[in-house]
Amino acid sequence: MTSPRSTLPTIASWLVHAYTASGLVLAFLAVVAVMEGDTTRCLWLFLATMVVDGTDGMLARWVQVKRHVPWFDGALLDNIVDYITYAFLPMVLLWSTGLLGDGVSAQVLAVVPLLASAYQFCRVDAKTDDHLFLGFPSYWNIAAFYIIVLDLTPTPAAAVLLVCAVLVFVPIGYVYPSRTTTLQAPTLALTCLWLVSYAVLLVQAPDPSVVWLAISVAYIAYYVVLSLYLTARRAHPAPAVG
Repeated sequence: MTSPRSTLPTIASWLVHAYTASGLVLAFLAVVAVMEGDTTRCLWLFLATMVVDGTDGMLARWVQVKRHVPWFDGALLDNIVDYITYAFLPMVLLWSTGLLGDGVSAQVLAVVPLLASAYQFCRVDAKTDDHLFLGFPSYWNIAAFYIIVLDLTPTPAAAVLLVCAVLVFVPIGYVYPSRTTTLQAPTLALTCLWLVSYAVLLVQAPDPSVVWLAISVAYIAYYVVLSLYLTARRAHPAPAVG
């Protein structure tokens, strides 16, 4: 007979998997928002998916889902949700708003990040042993957010997407906020501040505050600088003492 003490961790593990899967519900609602032409609602749903994605892994490690439900691949579920919410949906949103231009060129531009992300998601070394993302980590939802909030025209929007697509194949290690140990506490605090700035800028749209925009962009600069530093450190590790 199974004891309640052994059953509770299994239930908790399934609840964590359900929490991860809730990203698919949010994705469907985002599709509905796109079809109804409600860009702002779609961006709010993007924020919700980022919150889920940023916390489900920590919950999974805390509950020890691999120990209690070893036959279910939560990492694969997470990748499915992430590809839809971080890559596929942002391209659908940008294409539907006309921010990528029109015609075949806009469709090709929307497809390029999808193919680059398909490659990135299938790399066995996409996440390094020291908890970095190798190559641009498919933050197309964030790229879409700035393209929309800054109301970029198709040419600069295309430049942003193409540069990021190229960076998928460049072996730069990018910070994994919830797992990278270097400066983890300030990184998590600043990430939370960035999420707040995302919400504030959405509330203020279409006239975002220069102050909150600066706070938001400053975090991106911090993220990039820290990622480049950690990449350089990996390439030139400190010599062993003794």
